Amino acid sequence: MIIVALKIVLLVAIAASVAFYIWCGICLVWFRTSLKRKISVNHQPVSLLVPVCGVDEDARENWASFCQQDYENYEVLFGVMNLQDPAVPILEELVAKFGDRAQLHFCLEVRGINHKISNLMHLLEFAQHEIVIFADSDICVSPNYLSTVTEPLCESSVGVVTCGYLDHTPKVFGAALASLGRCIDFIPSVLVARSLDRGLRFAIGPTIATRKSVLADIGGLQSVLNRIGIDYHIGKMAADAGYRVKLSEYILQNNCGRETLEKVFLRELRWAKTIRLNYGLKYYSIGLTYGTVYCIPLLLLGDFQSWAVIVSFATFAIRVIQVLIAIQCLDCPKLLWWLWLLPIRELLNFAIWFGGCFGQSVNWRGRVLYISAGGLLTD
Repeated sequence: MIIVALKIVLLVAIAASVAFYIWCGICLVWFRTSLKRKISVNHQPVSLLVPVCGVDEDARENWASFCQQDYENYEVLFGVMNLQDPAVPILEELVAKFGDRAQLHFCLEVRGINHKISNLMHLLEFAQHEIVIFADSDICVSPNYLSTVTEPLCESSVGVVTCGYLDHTPKVFGAALASLGRCIDFIPSVLVARSLDRGLRFAIGPTIATRKSVLADIGGLQSVLNRIGIDYHIGKMAADAGYRVKLSEYILQNNCGRETLEKVFLRELRWAKTIRLNYGLKYYSIGLTYGTVYCIPLLLLGDFQSWAVIVSFATFAIRVIQVLIAIQCLDCPKLLWWLWLLPIRELLNFAIWFGGCFGQSVNWRGRVLYISAGGLLTD
């Protein structure tokens, strides 16, 4: 009886996963085909705020890309919180080269546990313009980045614009695993969440475009100063205040460099715990999206009988089709070379989700922090 019950549970989980894969595929196709030609252009001046801590892969190229935008009126504010940060000499060179738009600020005062928000709070005080963009320092952008990301803000009902991100051309094992996960799992999941909630109710960290007036309406950055998952909270608070959160058509380039499997695992485990402690019980429903993994015990318990083989083959086939749709719709043809990693990525996804079910401590840039319910941080 126990074996039969386990088979039924696995079949239910697999069925839910297949439905999720199909839903992801539909949402991806809709995202790709619903992109509209811009009918309005945002000419308002923009302040681009980039908090920096350390030197990531291709840092100089990333930071220079912020300063070379096809946009008439904008400023780029870089902020560091340590005078000895190795990023300082590079940033000083860039400020000297792009002095008409780039500034470097030393945001030395620590205002809370989340140093990134502390940095941004300083930069926001220096920002001259109403439209502000919070951008991570490890992304590289094309010259149309500002015009594309700010375009939805032409509508007063839109309070926040955010972007998906991945490494379009990973070069090593760890980077490919990270990029594959963002392409075939993360961005599709965002699209599914958007369809479920009839609009986004969160933002994505690498780019958050908004207005100072919106930030004032949701309590300012100080309201997320001691929280983890600030992108989630800023988007949620904006949605709760009646603003629309838009997912931009722009997909950011995030160079994963020479990341190791350990680094990818630890970072995504931190994300998993962050999601659990922000979302609560909803987190556990993610467990119904790992159908390919559940096929393994189903085959073993079913003694590789024909029905179990057929179910497993169909599940893997549908998953592969969804993966190919994601790669096509998100314009990542180089990821096709890394499809042999898919079984490893599937097992890693499950291990990270399962690990995220437990514990409240995370390692974040060398600091051990503790997260309580609602994403509140303590150290």
